This record gives sequence, structure tokens and C-alpha cells, in this order.
Amino acid sequence: METKSLTLTQKQIDDLKVRHKDASFRYDIAHTQFQLKGSDYTITVYTSCKVVFQGENLDLILSPYAPTSSSKPSTKPLTPHLPMAGSDEVGTGDYFGPVTVCACIVTQENANHLPLDLILDSKLMKDDVIMNIAPQLMDVLDYSLLILDNKTYNDTHKIYNLNQIKARLHNQAYLHLSKKAPMPPLAVVDQFMPKDAYYKALKGIDAYTPLHFETKAEQKYLAVACASIIARYAFLHAIEKMGTHYDCTFPKGAGAHVDVFGQQFVKRFGEHVLYDVAKTHFKNTQRIIGS
Repeated sequence: METKSLTLTQKQIDDLKVRHKDASFRYDIAHTQFQLKGSDYTITVYTSCKVVFQGENLDLILSPYAPTSSSKPSTKPLTPHLPMAGSDEVGTGDYFGPVTVCACIVTQENANHLPLDLILDSKLMKDDVIMNIAPQLMDVLDYSLLILDNKTYNDTHKIYNLNQIKARLHNQAYLHLSKKAPMPPLAVVDQFMPKDAYYKALKGIDAYTPLHFETKAEQKYLAVACASIIARYAFLHAIEKMGTHYDCTFPKGAGAHVDVFGQQFVKRFGEHVLYDVAKTHFKNTQRIIGS
């Protein structure tokens, strides 16, 4: 078992909490903000903002917070290694709305028709910009887009955990894409679990190979950034359609504002409707229904 420590900003701590929202949390340990326990790791966050990580695969867990050689890292994805394929998912940190996964191919030829100066990691882009840029990407690129609605997600989560679901969606997106167009040698997954665990999650089904796994890939590989934008576009469309159906505006994320909205939503439509619009294994469900 490894032990590593970092001092994080409060914003990074809030991000860490969202990333590990499925873990078991404790708030009763002296001098700590909280402690969380995952399947093979423990993270203790002290009131001083010192964070101690213990367990296996810490490099992957630490990667979003590891210091870089530059104080201001570039937010624009690099464009070497064309052609390349890339995949990314959206919605896994949002209580309401589906999970969307996209895989796409960028070649030197179609890259010339992309708005390269506007393409960033979708998490860094405003929604209105994504709604404008994504259709341009979809017109130019070969892509595969999967949308896992909430009811299907909740049914599936009874069998598989979130990372296993994500692995299967990324894999299916690549399999679909490989039937649409010739696949380049480089196909990148924005890494969310160790490589061995990824392929273990695909046991018993056809697995697309080879894949390159890398954290923060949407900031380094153009194809992953494009996939992220298309997936975000699909998520925004889906959550807007949900809002039209229920005559409301669903909030994004999984914070306290989501709990407040959820309580009002349940008063209008009943607890059972959460199964159709939310990821019910999130801790938000307990706070919303008060159990």
C-alpha cells in the first residue's frame, strides 16, 4: 500500500469529492473535512487542506491534482499523430441526465476543416459555444455517439459499477466506429481506470484493441477533445429535452443546488420519477427523499 500527500485548494477538494462521490464518506474524524474510502484506497482531507492518499493505483487517482512543470498549462489539445481516434464521456458527474460517450476519428484532411482555435476540453467551454461548434464537428468527422438514458443506466448499475459501465460504453463506441471508417493506429481513451481493469470489465464481450490510455487526454489529443465536445452536446440536448417534458430546467452537477431542485421535483412528480431522470445511486437521492 502506498501513501502520498498533497496540499490542495478548496476548489480541488470539492472536485475530488465529486470525482469520488460513490465512495463511503466519514465526517466525524477530528481535524478533517472528511475521509472517503473507495474499493482499494482511502483519502483523508484535513481542515488545513492537506490531503493524504493511501492505497493502490494512486498515480491515477492523483493525476488530476499532480503539479505540472508549467504554472499555466495549455488548454488547447495538441495535434500530432494524425490520424487519431479518441473517446470521452459526459454526464457521469451529473445527478440528472444521461451518460453520453463519443468516439471519433480526426485525420489530417478533416482537421483542416475544423475550428481548431475554438476546440478545447468541453469542461472548459461554455454551453452555447459547444452548441455552436459540435454540429460543425459532426458534419466533418466520422464518429459514434452513445446515449445511456437514466432508466437504462439505473437498471445497468444494478449489475455493473460506474467504471464498468463507462468501459462498456467506450468499447461499444469504438466497435461501432470501426464499422463506419478505417481505424487509425492511435486510438486514445481519456483514462478513468487502470488498463487491466478496463479490459477486465469487458470480459465475455468483444473488446476493441489496441487502445492508448492517458489521463487528461482531452487536453492533449485533438480527437479526444472533439469526442468530448460531441458527447457534451448530446448531453445538453438530452437534458434540455427532459426539461421540456417536465416543464422545468434540470440543474447540472451533483451539489447542494441539485438537492434543493430534486426535493421540489419530487414534490411535483413523486419519488419514483427519479428513476427516469437521475442516477439514483448518487448520494443526492438520500438527501432528496430524506432517507
